[in-house]
Amino acid sequence: MIVIKQHILNNSLENDYSKSISFEHRKSFAQFFTPFSIADLMAKWILGNEKLHSVLEPAFGLGVFSRAILNHKEDVQIKGFEIDTTIYENAKLYFEDNENVNLLLQDYMYNDWKNKYDGIICNPPYFKFHDYDNKSILKEIETNLKCKLNGFTNLYTLFLLKSIHQLKPNGRCAYIIPSEFLNSDYGKLVKNYLVKSKTLRHIIVIDFEENVFDGAITTASIILCANDNLTDRVQFSNIQSIQDLSKIDALITTYPNFSDTEQRNAAQTYNFSELNPEVKWKAYYQKQNSIKFKNLVPFSTYAKVVRGIATGSNEYFTFNKSKAQEYGIDEQYLLPCICSAKDAKTAFFTTQDFEALKNNDKPVFLFNARNATEKSILSYIQKGEKEEINKRFLTASRTPWYSLENRKPAPIWVSVFNRTGLRFIRNEANISNLTSYHCIYPKQTDLFSAISIDLLFAYLLTDTAKQIFEDNSRQYGNGLQKFEPNDINKGMMLDLGLLNTQTQHKILDLYNEYRLAILNNQNGEKIISEIDKILTNEYVEKGITLR
Repeated sequence: MIVIKQHILNNSLENDYSKSISFEHRKSFAQFFTPFSIADLMAKWILGNEKLHSVLEPAFGLGVFSRAILNHKEDVQIKGFEIDTTIYENAKLYFEDNENVNLLLQDYMYNDWKNKYDGIICNPPYFKFHDYDNKSILKEIETNLKCKLNGFTNLYTLFLLKSIHQLKPNGRCAYIIPSEFLNSDYGKLVKNYLVKSKTLRHIIVIDFEENVFDGAITTASIILCANDNLTDRVQFSNIQSIQDLSKIDALITTYPNFSDTEQRNAAQTYNFSELNPEVKWKAYYQKQNSIKFKNLVPFSTYAKVVRGIATGSNEYFTFNKSKAQEYGIDEQYLLPCICSAKDAKTAFFTTQDFEALKNNDKPVFLFNARNATEKSILSYIQKGEKEEINKRFLTASRTPWYSLENRKPAPIWVSVFNRTGLRFIRNEANISNLTSYHCIYPKQTDLFSAISIDLLFAYLLTDTAKQIFEDNSRQYGNGLQKFEPNDINKGMMLDLGLLNTQTQHKILDLYNEYRLAILNNQNGEKIISEIDKILTNEYVEKGITLR
């Protein structure tokens, strides 16, 4: 056996492992490896604790953080936790000659609660709430931290909270995790714990054009914490490229003195008392488009956004013409529905568009046969039960299991994922939609706040609307954005009710012109630009120049 005398200071270990182990296996354990250059920077934060003797790596993998730390300081005691036998055996083989490294094949979340460490460093598993036993682990958190969290909380944040709890006085913690929790509903309670613990020091959002982790569509963030009393401030930073990693080095070497970096990023440094866990924290590290505008109101003032129909098994519930013929399902038992986001190609989805998809044998129906007694219907229901479709998470909660959610067709659809801003579609065909779109239902109950659907939709088509909504988006890797219904409901918009009748008519005239252009396969961008100019004149704060 070859004895390794010098630690591998690159990702060759991880690369070799990835080539030899299937992607399915790695995905099942959420194994997305940290680039060594980032691991080394995070290690420097840990090494900033001058009394560093004990280090914990809660999701050990192949020990990229431990390799980085041991390269700088050999006389530290490292404990690592790992649950995957395959990667554990690989790591054990690598570190078997190092008496200072103790590897345990155990689940970190259920063990080691009473021990404290000088340094904790981690790239935790990226499991969402439905991918792990969240009830049991949340109970562990509640019992040990006296902290009640949302059932939708993702596992990686629970790793972080446990690690903060396990810091010794002056201990330091460095985590690299998705930035999603900073701007999600479940993240409010996590952020509340971070603020109350007063250990949070830096949040560095890594927004590279390429993904940080191969195979993981997420924007990463580096969280640096310290259990000391050296500062009562938190700094937020953005880095857009590998070259920007030197900024992190500067943050670490100047701590706890923010002076050098604060001159460049003064607006990104906040006292704990200024941090509000209830709001999206992207407001603390990303310029907000809405500040350019006056007279803003929540979108929920004029409309309500809910998700599209979730079937529980699209393969079973969606139909095209040929499938309906195959199973003898009459069209009266099929609900017209847009089943794929790419099937709505323009800002207007018409009856003609629906018929074209139908005639091209695209899936445009949902099985909707509640209370039907025809033999063909009963036979198809039996087919679903034989395939245990009725036992799936969503179907098992419905009575009968094959009934659809009660969701009336929405006059406006909005995209869930995008890279170029929200995409709004006028549902002129008046059909239903699956979850690739959210439903928008304009409010018409209040005579004083009601506006026409066409005026609202005209506004939604503008860059102004999309820019303001962007403040409330959730960022993923490689420029991908996601909007949950409440991200839009709570997002801001121009108070269109303040427009006088003449201006409203002018916008509506342009909107009708745009609609005709699109339906005739013409470019209508200049028309939307005209609407944008009208809104700019009405709502932009004086003295502010738009980009």
